[in-house]
Amino acid sequence: MKTAYELAMERLASKEPERKLTSEQKKKLAEIDDAYRAKVAERETFLGSKIAAAQAGGAVEEAEILQAELARDLRGIREEWETKKEKARAS
Repeated sequence: MKTAYELAMERLASKEPERKLTSEQKKKLAEIDDAYRAKVAERETFLGSKIAAAQAGGAVEEAEILQAELARDLRGIREEWETKKEKARAS
């Protein structure tokens, strides 16, 4: 007897067949992942240190502004990351 999860996965597979990626696509996706992980880490490090300094100095408003900037930057990076990955998968 199949579980609800197995049945749902079968229905999903029948509606949207699994894409097979070529080795070139896998390589490109790995390169994209590496580049964007580095971008995320760089932004978190840069703004994270500024946020910590602002908090240590008692500048709560500045820290909140920097945290909002970090969230906005990370959201933009992740959107760009997914767009590039979709293009690589489609090629």
